[in-house]
Amino acid sequence: MRGKLFRGLMSILLAAAASAFATWSLADQERVSVPDVFLDGIPYDLTLSLAPQSDASTLTSVPALVVNDLTYQAEQTDDTWVFVGVTAHGTDTADLTLIINDAVSAAITVPVIPGWVSILPPLLAIGMALLLRSVLPALMFGLWLGAWALQGMSLEGVFYGLLASFEVYVVNAVADRDHVTIMLFTFMIAGMVGVISRNGGMRGIVEWIIKGANTARRGQLAVWSLGLVIFFDDYSNTLVVGNTSRSITDRLRISREKLAYIVDSTAAPIATVALVTTWIGYQVSLIGDATAHLDGLELSAYGIFLNSILYSFYPFMAILLMVLVITTGREFGPMLAAERRARTTGITTPPVTSTVGQDDEAALAMKDGIRPNALNALVPVLVMIVGILAGLYITGEGDTISDIIGTANSYQALMWASLLSAFTAVLMTALQRLLTLDEIVDAWVSGARFTFIAMIILVLAWSMSEISRELHTADFLIASLGDSLPASALPATVFVLAAFTAFSTGSSWGAMGILLPLVLPLCWAIMNSQGVAGADDLHILYASVSGVLAGAVWGDHCSPISDTTVMSSLSAGCDHIEHVRTQLPYALLAGATALLCGTLPTSLGLPWWVGMLLAGAATALGLRWLGETVEDYRPQ
Repeated sequence: MRGKLFRGLMSILLAAAASAFATWSLADQERVSVPDVFLDGIPYDLTLSLAPQSDASTLTSVPALVVNDLTYQAEQTDDTWVFVGVTAHGTDTADLTLIINDAVSAAITVPVIPGWVSILPPLLAIGMALLLRSVLPALMFGLWLGAWALQGMSLEGVFYGLLASFEVYVVNAVADRDHVTIMLFTFMIAGMVGVISRNGGMRGIVEWIIKGANTARRGQLAVWSLGLVIFFDDYSNTLVVGNTSRSITDRLRISREKLAYIVDSTAAPIATVALVTTWIGYQVSLIGDATAHLDGLELSAYGIFLNSILYSFYPFMAILLMVLVITTGREFGPMLAAERRARTTGITTPPVTSTVGQDDEAALAMKDGIRPNALNALVPVLVMIVGILAGLYITGEGDTISDIIGTANSYQALMWASLLSAFTAVLMTALQRLLTLDEIVDAWVSGARFTFIAMIILVLAWSMSEISRELHTADFLIASLGDSLPASALPATVFVLAAFTAFSTGSSWGAMGILLPLVLPLCWAIMNSQGVAGADDLHILYASVSGVLAGAVWGDHCSPISDTTVMSSLSAGCDHIEHVRTQLPYALLAGATALLCGTLPTSLGLPWWVGMLLAGAATALGLRWLGETVEDYRPQ
């Protein structure tokens, strides 16, 4: 009985899939690029492809397309026929009839759905992420809803949408050559991090930097400097810096809360703006995927990313605030009480100390019995930096650095550099006999596995991006917001939205993956519709990209459910809630000055460097106003 039930269910699913495919079949003659569904009232440009046996000379009249009761005449441009502004109204179906030489050439019926349905997949993804506190099921449900919408929201489309969400969209995302390149780059660099952590390279850098730290302030500067050096991966940053610095900070009477804050603030903020990190592949990929189909935008994804760094005010303000706090000795909020407790009593740990997370520490721990050597880490990292620069130069064209980078194949450069750096780390380890071959492989895998969840998020984000394109989500948003939302307001708006999403979900990568595919097409279209898409107005686009990236980092930085926030508290040996409670006021100050003095003025046309100076001055004044001095400490 159960077998019959199963076979019956499978028959229904297969029939649904077959019917869905059959709906889209056209005659084997002239073809029109018909969308899977029409959005009610949203115009489409449909391309006409003539049959192989036909050409323009055989046409006795201009091709026409009849959509219900409306007739559209094709327009010819460079041997291409396009039906411009094809619009379907209603919420049922649209009957399309192609007329060639005054005769019916092909006919098709396409579902019509309300325009607001196109924004439901990303909205559902955000809402589910808020509710479940998990990005993966949220993206999956959003993907399913999008695939169902592309089936006209029919009953059978529910089943086929579930199947297509993996069979079509996830497969397409994984099969894309550029996407595979990004995944391999991320695994390579993460694996390299695992090797140089296990062979003593990371520990060597730590010991080199902290040499001479004999006061509380110098000790904090040493830990901060170490965080800057290990810039290429936020996970490695948190695990390595926190675990290796605890003994030093305890001796110098630096509170564990302060150590966790320094570790956390030199993780994601550094990783999102540095030129060579495990983040860059993910960010560039999302930007490239979102801009691939934007007409008139000639910039490369890597070029857009590089320019957006100039408008990433929050990461820079977070780093600046930390430097000011350390050098001035001024603290405020709960951190003030924690630092005074540590200085006066020598009690560096908060009342409750986290004891979990040791497996994460062990994964990147140096092998027993070997000596730390900073060169084992510095040489592979240097090879990676030089490799990326060389790759960009080799694959780029032009006379200036910006032209070369803008035209370069960044995916190829990243792949070359990651492979060479990983090979260098492995070779140096093997030649020095620091690890056996099995231990090298295990170290590489241990480093790479930290990116596994991120890769799943990335694949689902790519899939959501394709869904959004096929649903013409950006077109609906443009039609709804294009006239009401000023282009200059976009960067601040998306910063707040990204910050809220990342804070609520605990994932900066998840927020980036959800928002970038929507924000970039919307921003570019609004800029075009409002006549501000020239070379002098590209700062709006750059600021919008940085709004998503920086806003996501802010939300992730403040969120108690963020992985880097949790790992920072664990590696520092600090109670997690105490870490969040003491860090939050600093993040709020840096976020407020970045938004009000950086993002908003530069969106209105102020040069980025002026915005950076204003935000920096406001951050310093805020610390001066809020902070109280904590005495330095020198061990006897």
